[in-house]
Amino acid sequence: MKQAALEKLLRYTKQFIKLRTLGHLWNALKKIHYADIATLLEYLNQQERLTIVKLFLNKEDELSHLGEIISEIKPEIAIEILSPLEQKHIVAILEELPSDDAASLIQLFEEEIQIEILKKMKHEESADIQEQLAYPEESAGRIMSSDFLALDETTTAGDAISAIQLANEEDLDVPFYLYVIDEGERLKGVVSLKQLILMKPKSKLKELMTTEIYKVDVFTDQEEVAAVVADYNLLAIPVVDETDKLVGVVTVDDIIDIIQEEATEDIYKLAGVTQDYSPELGLKDSLFKRLPWLFMSLFTTSLSAVVVALFQGTIEEVIILAILMHMIPAIGGVVGNQTVAIMVREIVLGNLEWKRSRKILLKELIVSLGSGISIGIFASIITSIIYNRMDVGIIFGVSIIINLFIAALFGTMVPLFLKKLKLDPALASGMIVTMVTDVMGLFCFLGLAALFLIK
Repeated sequence: MKQAALEKLLRYTKQFIKLRTLGHLWNALKKIHYADIATLLEYLNQQERLTIVKLFLNKEDELSHLGEIISEIKPEIAIEILSPLEQKHIVAILEELPSDDAASLIQLFEEEIQIEILKKMKHEESADIQEQLAYPEESAGRIMSSDFLALDETTTAGDAISAIQLANEEDLDVPFYLYVIDEGERLKGVVSLKQLILMKPKSKLKELMTTEIYKVDVFTDQEEVAAVVADYNLLAIPVVDETDKLVGVVTVDDIIDIIQEEATEDIYKLAGVTQDYSPELGLKDSLFKRLPWLFMSLFTTSLSAVVVALFQGTIEEVIILAILMHMIPAIGGVVGNQTVAIMVREIVLGNLEWKRSRKILLKELIVSLGSGISIGIFASIITSIIYNRMDVGIIFGVSIIINLFIAALFGTMVPLFLKKLKLDPALASGMIVTMVTDVMGLFCFLGLAALFLIK
């Protein structure tokens, strides 16, 4: 929804709720897509959200639409909406959700409430959710949906089409593929709906199924799952357990959510913000989630102050150095962070390992050296003209060249080294590289000045 349309809808919604003209509000909501209602709820206060949710709860035939709305809302906001409701309403809403969405919400309740909700849910839905909660977070088992259709390999095409027609809507969460299994429910192949329609009615699925299947196991990390779906242009990917039994599927809409979530997480980490940070957090939570990184930044920047203190006499004797010295770390930091961003992206996408890193390192060093020479010569000439000090200009230019080379070297190696240690390369790479470029840039500039300018 465009911002202008959202603001207009938000204004009318608040006005309808304030005036208690809920009939007009309901008539307006009926014409809006459930994804847009989900966006609307995120901008309302808690009381306004509950007013809209209760409108849907009062309409028995609208419960499925309410489930679709809740599944589109951020989990932390969805749990705020569900918590004040009666448990029977919470259970009814969760039963309308796909098992993966329901599992992600239930885990946010307190343990006692989780147990009560699962006991009151239908046995099949409760069993699916408990199975998913047993898998590690951010694994394929946690994000998979158990709503799929799988048929035995001896089933004929005609019977398969009939099975699809007779299946419940909930069993067709993945209408793109028909999965083929054997007697032990092990995944044997896959048939697209296009293939199924074109097959002769009496042909068996095993005769025309594709046996080359892209699949993941339940413990595969969600980033890897997303990479497989993106690499092979899949609309869904089957999930199997250690015995190759088909236990679920991950659909492309979940993959989009994962990519958005992982991208947000990496951006926050590169900026020194914890991954669970959100603009909706209160002032106190926002403060305490940022403070640790700010203290860390204070520590790293203090190292630059130590370097400057070591060359205090040099700066006092050649005052021009005080004007120019802050430019070198700034330029080095830009190049270092550019390189870190490129490396982290390649690592996250699974495109970069140690074997290929030599080629990337060589390329980044050459690019940075070329950039350093170009900028260094330009800065040297301008500095010499402005301050009429060619010696200072040459030292300034050489220091830029050296620092950009160091920035590219560390910007490439630090993410790879952190990955080798099985640490998240997005978490600390930017801060480490910035610290190195600041310290080394100042040390090179002031050190060269001390050597060649001071008698």
